[in-house]
Amino acid sequence: MIKVQGLSKIYGENIAVDDISFEVKEGHIYGFLGPNGAGKSTTMNIITGYISPTYGTVEVNGYLMGKDTLKAKKSIGYLPEIPPLYPDMNVKEYLTFVARIKGVPGSEREAEINRVMEATAIKDMAKRLIKHLSKGYKQRVGIAQAILGNPEIIILDEPTVGLDPEQIIEVRTLIKSLKGEHTVILSSHILSEISATCDEVLVIANGRMVACDTTDNLLKNHKSVKTIKLNVKGDKDKTEEVLNSIEALEEVKFIENKGESNVFEVSCDPVKDLREDISFALSDARLLILEMNEETSSLEDIYLTLVKEADEQYAAEMKAISEGADLDEVFADKDDDPEDEKTESAEDSKEENESEEDSKEDSKEEE
Repeated sequence: MIKVQGLSKIYGENIAVDDISFEVKEGHIYGFLGPNGAGKSTTMNIITGYISPTYGTVEVNGYLMGKDTLKAKKSIGYLPEIPPLYPDMNVKEYLTFVARIKGVPGSEREAEINRVMEATAIKDMAKRLIKHLSKGYKQRVGIAQAILGNPEIIILDEPTVGLDPEQIIEVRTLIKSLKGEHTVILSSHILSEISATCDEVLVIANGRMVACDTTDNLLKNHKSVKTIKLNVKGDKDKTEEVLNSIEALEEVKFIENKGESNVFEVSCDPVKDLREDISFALSDARLLILEMNEETSSLEDIYLTLVKEADEQYAAEMKAISEGADLDEVFADKDDDPEDEKTESAEDSKEENESEEDSKEDSKEEE
């Protein structure tokens, strides 16, 4: 559906997007996540053909942006962060104008406008001037113009920014309804926005792609920690001694004293369930558990870790460059792709197996 390869955008000395590559498959909702200034909007503007990359390519439905630009753009409906609305038009006039620009045939235009107004629940606002609409309804009109003409790909840049909680829920529900019929790329710096709406997550920081996976895989593949909070009746030192004796616990931290009880926080591998071990150990020591709650690292924790690691790497690179380090050495680790190493290893193993099979066949022929 969309293939982005080696994409970079440089403004003078500022690298807005730094050599990112990813692929978007049909029928899913993708969340493009990153802090403000990470390069999300720049990447989206390049994908839609609004601006050109400094390096790299974008392929949409088999058409190369920059070569078959008009054909590629016909597959895309785009809502920028600030909706491209004409305030002195009413809603229907504006959508009619957009339909003409998009080349919707005159015989189909009325039906198509009614379809997108119904899909975005703005039919009652058809004759209302856009400048008199609330922020939420303006966003709905913006989404309506994006899906007008039924493009295969919908790209939404910060679609809920500035909305109140009720409006956010309404827009999220609307975006979810697009799944299957459209492929959706949703940009946001709000994690709850992504986790509540999207199938897959693309995390960008300092213009670089730091993760591209499903939310489930991100939780499974990145190191996370399970935290258990305990309120235990009994002596503090004795409780701490018992908890420290449980080898599988990675850390034991005293939080506060509550008179006859003490609150501790312990951490362990999220795969392990140590509640039974903790219960038996404290029970054997005649210490009563008043309360036990556990929490596992969330997607937000993983996102913050990924962004922090990317920031640290970027800062280290900038420092090395400022100190006159060799650029090839600075970016050596970045060029080493673990997937390439896995592929090479698999190919070597395959060649070795084939060599062994050939030797066996030769031995049989000699016999």
